Order: sequence, then structure tokens, then C-alpha cells
Amino acid sequence: MSQLKPIADMIMHFNWKELVFVYQDDEYGRGLVPYLSDAMMNISTKVMQQTVIHPSASDDWIRAELYKLKTMQTRVFVVHALPDLASRFFKKVHEAGMMEEGYVWIITEVLTSRLHSLDREDMDSMQGVLGVKSYIPTSNDLIDFKKRWRRAFQMRYPEDEVTELDMFGIWSYDSVFALAMALEKVGNKANTTFRRDSRESTSDLDAIGTSSMGSSLVQLIRNSRFKGLSGDFHIVNGQLRPSVYQIVNIIGQGENNIGFWSPENGIFKKFNNRTNELKAVTWPGDTHVIPKGWEIPTSNDNKLRVGVPAKGGFVQFIDANTDPQTKQVIVTGFCVDVFDAVVGALPYAVKHDYIPFVTPDGKKPAGTYNELIYNLSDGKYDAVVGDITILANRADHVDFTLPYAEGGVSLIVPIKDERKSAWIFMKPLEKELWITTAAFFIYTGLVVWILEHRVNQEFRGRPGQQVGMIFWFSFSTLVFAHSKCVFSRTIYTPRQLLLILLRISVGEKLISNLSRFVVIVWVFVVLVLTSSYTASLTSMLTVQQLRPSYSDINEIKINGESVGYQENSFVKDMLKGMGFGEDQLKSYSTFEQYDNALELGSQKGGVSAIMDELPYIQVFLAKYCTKYAMTGPTYKTAGFGFAFPKGSPLVHDVSRAVLQVTEEQMLNISNQWFGAAASCDQQNGAKVNSDRLRLDSFKGLFLIAGLSSTSALLLFFF
Repeated sequence: MSQLKPIADMIMHFNWKELVFVYQDDEYGRGLVPYLSDAMMNISTKVMQQTVIHPSASDDWIRAELYKLKTMQTRVFVVHALPDLASRFFKKVHEAGMMEEGYVWIITEVLTSRLHSLDREDMDSMQGVLGVKSYIPTSNDLIDFKKRWRRAFQMRYPEDEVTELDMFGIWSYDSVFALAMALEKVGNKANTTFRRDSRESTSDLDAIGTSSMGSSLVQLIRNSRFKGLSGDFHIVNGQLRPSVYQIVNIIGQGENNIGFWSPENGIFKKFNNRTNELKAVTWPGDTHVIPKGWEIPTSNDNKLRVGVPAKGGFVQFIDANTDPQTKQVIVTGFCVDVFDAVVGALPYAVKHDYIPFVTPDGKKPAGTYNELIYNLSDGKYDAVVGDITILANRADHVDFTLPYAEGGVSLIVPIKDERKSAWIFMKPLEKELWITTAAFFIYTGLVVWILEHRVNQEFRGRPGQQVGMIFWFSFSTLVFAHSKCVFSRTIYTPRQLLLILLRISVGEKLISNLSRFVVIVWVFVVLVLTSSYTASLTSMLTVQQLRPSYSDINEIKINGESVGYQENSFVKDMLKGMGFGEDQLKSYSTFEQYDNALELGSQKGGVSAIMDELPYIQVFLAKYCTKYAMTGPTYKTAGFGFAFPKGSPLVHDVSRAVLQVTEEQMLNISNQWFGAAASCDQQNGAKVNSDRLRLDSFKGLFLIAGLSSTSALLLFFF
């Protein structure tokens, strides 16, 4: 079964991914079946069908089987049959038109080695066939043996034409030589007497009996190796192991050697040039173009039937219409241009026709995208092109190419100008910063009260009055930010400046130096806070603040508000999976409907948000960038892809072409249909102000104030 290794390497060399195995229905033919399946599995090539032909099968039966094979997309055939059946089979192959360009026929070793026994008509029907056979190198001993063979044959059969000595004749000679060598090795060590068979003899051979040295001879013969007429004659466990195979191409009335194969080097052209390549091959149809190994079994001159979704909106992606006068289908859009570019990048020509997925009257879509995919898997189309998202449940029915457009699902929500908010004065600081600032106001006032209570008469009185003093003192420091002009234009000594700071800040005289120290630090902190607050608020009031009205889809769900989605899209199932009820979901078919629904809002019969895929969102926002924004998490999907039936050989080649188009042409195609969205992004960027002030930005200030107040308090207690 070693002949399968060069066959497998040859199939892998030409990158054929599927084949049909045709074999003779007898012990000879069936012997190769399990080994062939394993050999093809090792190179990731599928055996699409096994056709069994009985040696006595009629020509009509063979012809019917060939027409069945012709309807398949596979064009690579491996034939394992003896010359008598093979000669009849290939005549019918030629009659069925299966010896034309695009077909590949490979024959196994026995038939390849017996090509000389076929007549001219048989050879004419096998033009372009490839075959493998064991390689027997030319040597002086072999040339001399062939001369002696011819002389002996002519002397014994003078009236007959000399029979060509083939590979099996040479192997037979080497086998006898191996037996002779084994007899020499056994020599006198074994008893040469014969044990007569006790059963009734049916022939002279039976009467001879069994040699007692037979077992020794068998062991020597089953494992022998020597240099014979056939070259390296090597038998392992009773099986001949050819070391080198010859790959031939049938041309004219003979065979043309195109290369060799060995276990060490694989396929190579010549012994002195062992590069992994073959000589030029003449394929069926008298062509030198390497067959791709498959064809789409369609009508209309083998045109690919490409299904496309028909939709009223989102025409930038796909738009299919039929001319009412000429009845010609006109398909345009981003997806179509990408597919045309991909087909143009293939290494071979693929003709195709676009077929809209519409009702018989042609007025509306025939179903959802999932139903379009099911039609593809049922054989109504050869491919589906459009804004088809690659999903796991769809991949159970069809094969997708690599994605050619970005994947993901997100939300579109209206944006609002926060300058119109009644609480905008709270916006400059985050909630955590407001709380921390208030806590430090109280803490600083408490520390000053403790430090001044025993020595300062103004910090005494009724409990309510003292609590009021704590809050009054701490919060009154805010006026310093508005009173700094008192000393901004005059030069003061350090002592005068300190007294002004203290008096302006609290309106009271502080006696304790510790409390003065605490207040000075705190006034500095308040100065920084108020300056930052003023700057941030000023920016908010003078620069437009555009923020999404919602940042989380769960907020919309909890409020019982509505969400929109694209008609016939899988997004509806996603929303239901998130817990939205049927009454909360509304479908739309154009970008204009998106705009109207979002403007109305849920309270007026519209929606609070639209959930859609990123390519649609990007196109929508490019048009309505001043009114809406994308928000919330992005739910990952694989993106848009082209769909083909399960096992289609086009998937691999189209995926490679998608990568090429993505690198070389995708930007131009995108700009043609969607334009450059950078200008809209720049406008939005100019309208979005800096982030609100965070606690992290002032941690150092609060740390200084806290340490100052706490240190003064500890010193006071000590």
C-alpha cells in the first residue's frame, strides 16, 4: 500500500481538497479502500464518494455512473482497476465528456505499469492521465538481461511478437533470486527430505509433500534485501517496499516521466535536482493550466447562483431591484462591490448571477436572513452575498468565509445638552469629591473649635451656638476665593498677609497658633478647589455639553421603555434574550425611520434607543452625528461574511481573496459608499468638554489638609 504515499503527496502538491475513488469490485480493488481513506485524512482531503465497478459491469451501467459523477462538484478521480476493466472504463469517460479541461484522473501502480499492454484506442481515451509506478533504475545488468530475454523468447516463440518485459517480470526474476539466496543460507543446516501429504492427492504438486526446511526459507524470504535487477529489492514482512516511485503523464501513445517520489524527499523533478516540484503536466483537454479540482455543478454555463437579500432601506449595504421593462436584476451596494472585488481577486474566473430573495411577485422580501440561509443549504443558491452576519446557528447549515466587515452590536441613543440642566452647578465635581469636600469642611471646623474652645471666648456659648460656630467657621472660608482681590494689588508683610487671610476667611480672631496653622492650610485647599470648580463650571456653561441620554440598556428595560432594531435582524432575538418583552420592541427598515423614532421617544410612540450592528451604526451616526451617539457595551459578533453550502471548495479560496481585498481595496470601497466620517467625529470632539473633576486629582491636597489638622490636634492633646 506504499503507492498511496506518492499519490497523497501529489494531491497535496496541487492543493486538491476532495476526490472521488473509483475501484474494481473484487479482492484486488477492495484491498486499497481502508488505506486510501487514512492517507487522504492525513492530508486533510475528503473522499467525497467511492464508486464500485464490477469487472463484468455493462457499458451502459458504467456510463450511468459516470453521469452521476459528472453532476458532482469534485473533479479529481483516483482509479484503482486492472487493465481489462480500466480500458473499458476510460473509453466511457471519454464519451461522457469527462476527459476535458478541469478534470484530473490518477491511476494506481498496476495499471500504470501495464500501460504497454493497452492498444492505441485505449491510450487515446486516457490522454492527460497521471499515474504512479515503482521506479526501476537502468543498469548494465538490466540491459543485458533484457537482451537475453528477447533472444530466449524469439527462440521459443519465433512466430510471436516479443512481449515487453515489465516491472512484474523483473520483480519475478528478483524474487527467484531471493529464493536462491535463501537456499544458499540454509545450506546443509536443514533436512532436505520431504514429508508426504497423507491426504488423497489431487495433483503432482500435492504428492511432493512438505519440505522440513520450509519454515526457515520463509523467514529468510519474507525479510530480505539485496541489489537486484529492479534496484534496491527490499522485502519486509512479505511485502515488497519500493524505495522510489515514478510519476508519469500519459501523452500520445506513451508515458512522459514528470517526476519522482521517495520517502526521504517526497516529490522531486530529477535525481540531481531534488526540489519539491514536477515537470510540466499536460492535463485532460490538452491544457497546461493546473485544474483547481472542482467545479460548481450549475446550469447557465456554470454560473454561480448568488442569493441576495431584498430590503427597502439601508441601500448603502445592499440594494436589489428588477427593471420592470428589461426584467434585468440590478444589485448594488457595499457588500456587492466587495464580493465583485473578491471574485476578481480569485486565481480563476467565476461567473455569477445575482438572484434577489423575494416573493414570487417580486414586491417584498421572501423571509428573514435565517430563511435565506436555509434556502442556501437546501440547494436553491450556490452562495449568499449581503450584510449577512456570521452566527453560530447559521454556521450549522452553511460555511462562511472570513469576515469582510467589522462585527459587534451596540446602542444608538439621543444626546442632550447638559447646559440646560437646572443642576449644572453640581456637574463640575463628581459625587465622591463633593462628599469628601463636605467631610473636610466639617472636620476642619471641628478641629479649630477644639483648639480655640478653651482660650477663645467667641468659641463658647450654648451647645447649639457652638455647633453652629463649627459649621459657620468652616464654610465661611469659601468667601476667600471671592475676596482675594483685597490683597492682590498691594504688597504686605508675611504677618499682615496672614492676619488678612485669617480675618477674611473666618471673620473671627484666632488665638491659638495651632488653629491658625490649620486654617492657613485649609484656606489653600479651598482656594485650589474653588478655582478648579470655577474653571470647570465656566467651561460647561460656554462649551456645548453633549452626553448620551442613556448609558446602559438595562436602564431602558427597567423603565419599561421601547427599543428599536432593524427589520428581519437577529438583534431581535438578542433583545428578547436580555429580557425585553415583545411590546417593548419595534422594527424599522430605514435610517430615516430610526431618526423619527428616536426623536419621538418611548412616551410618544417612538423608542428610547436603537440596537444595531456597528457597520449600520457608523453610517447612521455619520449622517446624524449632532443628534445621536453610540453608548453602552459592544456585544461581539464575527462580522459580515459570504455564505456557501457546507463543504464548498470556494470557501477557502474566497477567504484568501477577502484578505487580499481587505488589504488593498477595502478603504476605497468604504469611502465610495459611506464617505469619510472623520469630519463628523471632529465636530463631536469639539463639543465634548473635559471630564468632571475627580477625587483622584485632589487626593494630595486632602492628604495635606488631613495631616495638618490631625497633627495640630495631637499636639494640642499632648
